[in-house]
Amino acid sequence: MTGMGELWSPIRLTALLATLSTIVLLIVGTPIAWWLARSRARFKEVVAAVVALPLVLPPTVLGFYLLIALGPNGPGGWLASLFGGRSLAFTFEGLVIGSVIYSMPFVVQPLRNAFEAFGDRPLEVAATLRASPWDSFWSVAVPLARPGFITAAVLGFAHTVGEFGVVLMIGGNIPGETRVISVAIYDYVETLQWNQAHLLTAGMLVFSFIVILSTMLLSKRIGRLLP
Repeated sequence: MTGMGELWSPIRLTALLATLSTIVLLIVGTPIAWWLARSRARFKEVVAAVVALPLVLPPTVLGFYLLIALGPNGPGGWLASLFGGRSLAFTFEGLVIGSVIYSMPFVVQPLRNAFEAFGDRPLEVAATLRASPWDSFWSVAVPLARPGFITAAVLGFAHTVGEFGVVLMIGGNIPGETRVISVAIYDYVETLQWNQAHLLTAGMLVFSFIVILSTMLLSKRIGRLLP
């Protein structure tokens, strides 16, 4: 009989992975979304298409190329060697990198939509008041885009929690290191441990419902508070 400790380990690891990935996604995705929303460059939709690729690529395809990139002969191997390692594949750090890339469109697109929604007028008014572009971004754009930030954070977190194909390809099934909830469910089903699989899948079902409901309610509430 599997103990609760074995069930708790993938839950804890998944929560840590999703939290770290969401923080990185917001830091990296915000300037990308801002540039896509404000730039007049002809090639910006090419950049947008590259960011959105994970939406249509099979997870195994993305996972395969990430496995090569993070392996000993790729950039990940070079980066790992700086810290005495051999590879970022099959490590927690590799999972974070893969999760950020795989969940990027779920953060960038809501932020881009939020930045585009309020148009140029608020920023033009801020400019007439001698606000710098940096001040305008933090004092005008970010508050107006709050619903987008909330949606992006929730979707990025939830999508990371539900990942399977990519994390299995680049992380494998190492207990305490890369064995997240989705991989643990697959392993329990494969080994006919139905009770453990039921517990984790039921928890995922409840979590997914709460995420969707919370996103809808928060977006509506904040939308009413905005001028």
